[in-house]
Amino acid sequence: MTTWPLLAQEVNAERIVILGWGRAILLQFAHPLVAAGVAEHSRFAANPGLALDRLHGTVSAMLAFTFGPQEAAIEAAWRIARVHDRVDGVLAEPVGPYSSGTPYSAHDPSLLAWVHATVVDSTLLAYERFVRPLAPAERDRYCAESRGMEGWLGLEPGTLPGSWGELQDYLERMRHSGQIVVGETARRLARQLLWPVLPVWLRPAARLWRLASIGLLPAELRAAYRFDWRCRDQLALVVISRSIRATLPWWPPVLRFWPAARAGRQDWPRSRLSWPVEDHR
Repeated sequence: MTTWPLLAQEVNAERIVILGWGRAILLQFAHPLVAAGVAEHSRFAANPGLALDRLHGTVSAMLAFTFGPQEAAIEAAWRIARVHDRVDGVLAEPVGPYSSGTPYSAHDPSLLAWVHATVVDSTLLAYERFVRPLAPAERDRYCAESRGMEGWLGLEPGTLPGSWGELQDYLERMRHSGQIVVGETARRLARQLLWPVLPVWLRPAARLWRLASIGLLPAELRAAYRFDWRCRDQLALVVISRSIRATLPWWPPVLRFWPAARAGRQDWPRSRLSWPVEDHR
């Protein structure tokens, strides 16, 4: 059995966990200020054909932060900071509790916390769905390790949830706060995310991505997005999930793990996720 210095490395090493990222992005779009920032400033919104480029960039950043080397992590943090520098504006129309003209910024700690929480929650959900169940202490450990992103994002210590309980409490507060509202911008972005223009050979993978993204969403958000989700879709997700989880231990490493994880898992210090980034922005 492979051992890893950090639980975050064990979890993030698995390629299959990417099936949870669509859920995370849909949760992010459900915050009107995040949706506005993506719609107005992202190349993805302007050209759905860039979905693969966006996904590749996100995966590369995740691997850089988790497996390094340090220079790669610093470069990834610098790229994220430069993108965030360009993302600020105001809502063009009212959505939920937000009036037209409400300002937004990708450097807003509250928006960064929401994006981070959706990624952590969805990653753990996908890992447990497709790889193996985690003990409560392991969920806490992953959240605590992921909190090291505060330094990379320039956030104050304690901004991000440091345990599974804190994460779930935060998500529950957000759910009841009225801030999470699926507007028309979110629905348009969701269509571009789930039905991108892709080569024929990638369409089966896109169908699996779409099934997981919609199926793993909370039911109330699935309804808010107006997704068509039938009993046969739920059955298909259950069957595919069980099949992947049952066969995953026999997948060859080249298929199961990201290359950076296979190459670097023995070389990382335990403090790997908490190198500061402020001086490199």
